[in-house]
Amino acid sequence: MNDQPLHNFPDGRPEEEQPKWRQDFPIDVEADEYGARRDFTKFMVLTSLAFVCGQIWIGLHSLFRARSTDEKQIAKVSDMAVGQTISFNYPTERDSCILIRQSADSFLAYSNQCTHLMCPVRPDLEHNRLHCPCHEGYFEADTGRPLAGPPRRPLPKIHLRIADGIIYATAVELRTS
Repeated sequence: MNDQPLHNFPDGRPEEEQPKWRQDFPIDVEADEYGARRDFTKFMVLTSLAFVCGQIWIGLHSLFRARSTDEKQIAKVSDMAVGQTISFNYPTERDSCILIRQSADSFLAYSNQCTHLMCPVRPDLEHNRLHCPCHEGYFEADTGRPLAGPPRRPLPKIHLRIADGIIYATAVELRTS
């Protein structure tokens, strides 16, 4: 019969002479560093692959979302007074928007999420602006452009169509300036 030990310990001593912890950690420090580099490289490759897949998913999602041309009924013209605002969701139920009636025949709509950190904006029509209370950001109500605070991009504009006294949201315009 062969007198080979069941475990090949790195320091070459037989199992009886090994400390108790050696049974749980039988790898020598030099071999551990080599394995750790290999494991780290494997981790980095897999993490990078996950990020690439995530970016592709975000790009495809944005591409298909931008092509959505569905119209959505928002409100009746007769139901809104001048200076009144209405919240609605467009193009999906997760996308909060705000409709503003500026005058008898002037309506504007914007995304209700601040372009800084997506906090909801609140109308402050007395000062002709929309206010983001999270970081004191302000947007001009007429154009959606940032006036003050951290936001640097204007609010996405919702294109409207009015037919037979009904207001419809038709598209989202993502603007950079």
